[in-house]
Amino acid sequence: MIAIEAHLVVSYRTSQFCGLRPMDGAEVRRMFSEKPPAFAAAALAASYLAFSGQRPDRIFAAALRPLRGETNRNSRRLGGEILPS
Repeated sequence: MIAIEAHLVVSYRTSQFCGLRPMDGAEVRRMFSEKPPAFAAAALAASYLAFSGQRPDRIFAAALRPLRGETNRNSRRLGGEILPS
């Protein structure tokens, strides 16, 4: 789902840059400001589980959760409700 949603978000934003869709001026700032908190949350979630001795699949899932939340919110906000949560 992350791959699909990320592809949608890139497509939506590219079409905005090309003038095919309306673009809010805050969107450019949002593109850059959303990534550090999402990756920090992913690193913290993975680190917490890794240091507590959890299995690798659980660590990986915990790291992906904040990133998936961001791709899901962006795809819904930019393109409407297309994909299930």
